[in-house]
Amino acid sequence: MDMPNQDKRLQLLRSAPMDSWIALSEDESRIVAVGATYEEVVKNSESAGFADPLLLKTPKVWMPISV
Repeated sequence: MDMPNQDKRLQLLRSAPMDSWIALSEDESRIVAVGATYEEVVKNSESAGFADPLLLKTPKVWMPISV
């Protein structure tokens, strides 16, 4: 059984290094670059061949959310 996209994205984000900048592929299915700073992740993603990735800053700690 396939995992829903939201669950896949959450699993991907939780696998990312904490307190870092990450670049996701255009379809948000994988991390294509990581950096300590925004500038570093942009440089790393361009070096990996991704000109327009989704850039995110991961938290220092994942906090549970109650809805």
